[in-house]
Amino acid sequence: MVESITMNNVNIERLKEIDKKHYFHPISSVKQFKKGPSMIFTEAKGIHVKDVYGKEYIDGVSALWNVNIGFGREELAEVAKQQILKQSYASSFYNFSHDAVIHLSEKLASITPGDLNVFFYTSGGSESNDTAIKLARHYWKLKGKEEKTKIVSFEGGYHGITIGATSATGIQEYKDMTTSNPANFLHAKPHLLNCELGDKNDPNYGKSIRGIIEKEGADTIAAIILEPVLGVGGVRIPPAGYLKALRDLCDEHGILMITDEVICGFGRTGKMFGVENWDVVPDMMSMAKGITSGYVQLGAVAFKESLRDEIIELSGDNFFFHGFTYSGHPTACAVALKNIEIIESEDLVGNAKRMEQVMMKGFQYLEEKHSIAAKSRGVGLMGGIELLADRDIGKEFDPSANAAPTVVEECLKRNVILRALTFGGRNVVPLAPPLIINKRQVETIIEVLSDSITAFEKKR
Repeated sequence: MVESITMNNVNIERLKEIDKKHYFHPISSVKQFKKGPSMIFTEAKGIHVKDVYGKEYIDGVSALWNVNIGFGREELAEVAKQQILKQSYASSFYNFSHDAVIHLSEKLASITPGDLNVFFYTSGGSESNDTAIKLARHYWKLKGKEEKTKIVSFEGGYHGITIGATSATGIQEYKDMTTSNPANFLHAKPHLLNCELGDKNDPNYGKSIRGIIEKEGADTIAAIILEPVLGVGGVRIPPAGYLKALRDLCDEHGILMITDEVICGFGRTGKMFGVENWDVVPDMMSMAKGITSGYVQLGAVAFKESLRDEIIELSGDNFFFHGFTYSGHPTACAVALKNIEIIESEDLVGNAKRMEQVMMKGFQYLEEKHSIAAKSRGVGLMGGIELLADRDIGKEFDPSANAAPTVVEECLKRNVILRALTFGGRNVVPLAPPLIINKRQVETIIEVLSDSITAFEKKR
């Protein structure tokens, strides 16, 4: 009889069986459900994670783009413990408040751009984007413009998986899960700068945000929502002047501008917030992920003081019927405060910018060494490189080649966790490690990625 594999007196095969029987995994291969978990993690420290077999990996994507300060920080554990002992929970309904949420709001106001000084709290990014969309429509309703309900977002944009956020998401696979999606969500082609500046001769003009506004009528559009850098859609960076053109377009037509900073926020792009790379201030800004570096669930929507003042003035004696049980959760707020303190005191925003140069040099090396590596890009520690069957003519791999997934699988064999972004026929391998990473560690990821591309090339 073969002895069961154990780790710290835990039967690993039993863990797999329990998982297979009782845990329905989010955003995963359903086929894999029948086999059990592909990996079981037990420990994490710094930029490394460890599985049940004791094998250690570099996490090259910060779990889900969110562990900005790295894993296992004792400071956050201690803050959470002390806050739980002091005040484990408090509701913010009915104008109740508590000191943790007040202090966090003050801190956020000091680091957000422009006059984005008012905050509504959620449990994560999907709730934040749903809230921003709902607030935009509520605002126009209060102003007597109830026909302004449409939301314009990008093809390839990702905003979450609640009903509203899914509808704003411009990736078809997420929409296909349900038989019905809410109306009044439109999707534009991203980064058509000349179109947004008014070039009607461009064949894609009708699919630009400006073209959609002209077709639908500005009096029907409540807001546009966009990621400063498209994340899940392939790490796509806007051209210079693009966000400014959208800001001007929104001002021109009386449309609210919402930026989704769920991935980009809190240092990921080498600025505290992604929009700061292009000197733009939106009307609302949704946040999550890096606000606590994933240690506790928290999200937020920042909006302009002037917007808050108008909503209060126009609401009169009306009640505000929107909120979550965990809006402004004390422990999450306390952890967020300490997380931001670490980001600032350790200059992790600056480190992200410095490591951008190392990452981009590595990408250049990959393009020089591998004929299938192309179109590398990055801002801060948010980068990506594409795999093309023929980069000279921009030919994509046939889906059956599984180019990016195979390369990522090879990276895993070499103790580096990355992910494959294959939406829209692309094969993109993103790089988004914790902001604490150093030069040698970035170079190690690049070396592993190179070896993994070589392995894929040999399989071809």
